Amino acid sequence: MKVKIQFFASLSDYVRAKSVEMEISAKTIVATLKELFVKSYPKIAAAHKSIMAAVHRENDAGEQIIPMDAEIAFFFLVSGG
Repeated sequence: MKVKIQFFASLSDYVRAKSVEMEISAKTIVATLKELFVKSYPKIAAAHKSIMAAVHRENDAGEQIIPMDAEIAFFFLVSGG
């Protein structure tokens, strides 16, 4: 199945796009999608541990199976002070 990943903040600068589409299998979990994404964009490999994911606008630790028509977002972990 095909999924659309949206990027926010400076992550979109690294990818040079606001979103991309990727082909995944039906039982792919978020952590696996993130690995596929990092392999496709080696520029961000060093920062991959700082990339967070959200599915349907809820943060995801990586273990959720991605449902069809999922709204997926990747963004850098933000810290404030």
